[in-house]
Amino acid sequence: MKRLFPAPWLSLALWGLWLVLNLSVSPGNLLLGALLGLVAPLMMAPLRPQPISLRRPGVILRLLLRVGRDVIVSNLQVAWGVLTCGSRPPRARFIKIPIDLHSPNGLAALAMITTVIPGTIWSELALDRSVLLLHVFDLDDEAQFIEHFKSAYERPLMEIFE
Repeated sequence: MKRLFPAPWLSLALWGLWLVLNLSVSPGNLLLGALLGLVAPLMMAPLRPQPISLRRPGVILRLLLRVGRDVIVSNLQVAWGVLTCGSRPPRARFIKIPIDLHSPNGLAALAMITTVIPGTIWSELALDRSVLLLHVFDLDDEAQFIEHFKSAYERPLMEIFE
């Protein structure tokens, strides 16, 4: 059964999404949605990351709350930077952050967090996964930003995934 449905919840979600997007439960749409739900996970199985075992649920909750707070604060900072760019242009820079996180799932979570927070863009990860190149919209102190990034995001992800 696992070979036919490697990700049963994904299959069900794809089938349901197909029906919702087509706004129809006709026999043809039911069949096409089921076919999509069956074939897509089979084709994407080699792309799936390693299975994970999440540890430390308290750290996960703290990280989610921290990311939520940082999203709100960063939105306000970027909006203020855009509104006041005539008097003081933003100091956008690329910075290199040394990375100690090696778990592929942890790095994927770090990439998503970085993408969600306004003012930062994940630009490149070194082939040996030791350095992350990050673009920051407005940067005052590089060392302080690196310490914040590592303590707020990387260390909790290391506790969760490694």
